[in-house]
Amino acid sequence: MTPLRQDDILSAVWRACDTFRGAVDATQYKDYVLTALFLKYISDVRRKHVEEFRREFRGDEVRIQRRLDRERFKVPTVELKNAKTNTVEESFLGDFYSLYERRTQDNIGELINIVLDAIEKANEGKLGGLFRAIDFNSETNLGQTKDRNRRLKTLLEDFAKPSLDLGDTSEDILGDASSS
Repeated sequence: MTPLRQDDILSAVWRACDTFRGAVDATQYKDYVLTALFLKYISDVRRKHVEEFRREFRGDEVRIQRRLDRERFKVPTVELKNAKTNTVEESFLGDFYSLYERRTQDNIGELINIVLDAIEKANEGKLGGLFRAIDFNSETNLGQTKDRNRRLKTLLEDFAKPSLDLGDTSEDILGDASSS
């Protein structure tokens, strides 16, 4: 596989910005696009490390989980509960790929918010409060439900390209993308 270059990341960021052009104030693009890029980054790094740990520990899930618990950024499991019964209706890894799988759901903005909140809580010392001001379910910022869902689906698709694997990407390259 060809190593990812900064131009590849910038191209994906610009595509994502185009997704919001005309609908979202230009000063807010960064909030949504860079948050999605960060989510993709920690998800890709986790995926890469899970593969490495599976080989290293020959599939021993307890040892793999112990190593994942010591990662720089933790990616938690998200539980969606029934509001009336408080029973868990769905449980999934709170990562980019789980959101991508759910990209056509009517509540994708809410799901993104739930995942970001879970990541923030799991990494409180590093990320505490970082995503609170960004609302992926905001009608004011992202439009009415149908338009908002279309935009968010496209945003997830913008970063889901197999060629945009951020697992081996230097944080410097990501930082450079955020300042462009």
